[in-house]
Amino acid sequence: MIEIEDLSKRYGDRYAVRDLTFSVFPGRVTGFLGPNGSGKSTTMRAVLGLDLPTAGRIRVDGRPYAVLERPLTHVGMLLDAGGVHPGRSARQHLRAVAAAGRLPARRVDEVLARVGLTDVAGRRAGEFSLGMRQRLGIATALLGDPGILLLDEPVNGLDPEGVRWIRDLMKGLAAEGRTVFVSSHLMSEMENTADHLVVIGRGRLIADIPARELIERYSDGFLSVRTADPGRLITVLAAAGGQVTPEGVDTIRVDGLSGDAVARLAHQAGVLVLEVARHATSLEDAYLRLTDAAVEYRGVPA
Repeated sequence: MIEIEDLSKRYGDRYAVRDLTFSVFPGRVTGFLGPNGSGKSTTMRAVLGLDLPTAGRIRVDGRPYAVLERPLTHVGMLLDAGGVHPGRSARQHLRAVAAAGRLPARRVDEVLARVGLTDVAGRRAGEFSLGMRQRLGIATALLGDPGILLLDEPVNGLDPEGVRWIRDLMKGLAAEGRTVFVSSHLMSEMENTADHLVVIGRGRLIADIPARELIERYSDGFLSVRTADPGRLITVLAAAGGQVTPEGVDTIRVDGLSGDAVARLAHQAGVLVLEVARHATSLEDAYLRLTDAAVEYRGVPA
């Protein structure tokens, strides 16, 4: 578990993050989203003690990262896939990390196999493609068999097979009860992977919410509801704040209410609901709507 409380980091008179509070829980994939310059990298670096906070407190498994014994067994991280000596082979790199972290040497071949690099383990990292370097970075993160994973843009440079592999890997690690905290700008991947989302903008928290709920709340999606008594249900849902429009003999469109709310209200009113279908836009649409006011760098259309 990662606990961040009132985190602020200032560079001169500019705050990279300010009064940031949220927790990342085990057993789920938590996506970390925000526009460029929002403070995501600063936050991740602060968790690992690479950036010293101006104010606030960060706990990893209940303690500051700096006091963890054998920290690689607690936290695995991928912050920069290029942070490998180009003259070292993949196996040499992992052996050096294992030795520095007092990890068993057998883990090197285990993680090489898990990320699919066994056949190229003797090649120099400088000869690797971006996707291969990403796999090596993930192997490094997994080396200590940690309970917490921090991954910054883990699918960058991966081919479709690799993207599916890392998606399944993150879900599998979370299913094992690990804490998986992943930063990405690829909304389609976050929609397919993340159970929960933390969104920041201009260094401040915007949302800390289940992924499905964020899409429902901030997208322009709507519900199609089939019912045996549309007139009665329209009255009930409109009284609860829904925007309701008839769409057929037995079907109504509902905006502004969740499917659970519609079902509950219909049950309370004694109205039979035959079907509720969600017509949702994408996470990307919801995210852009949510963060529009926090975007600092905008291009100008041609």
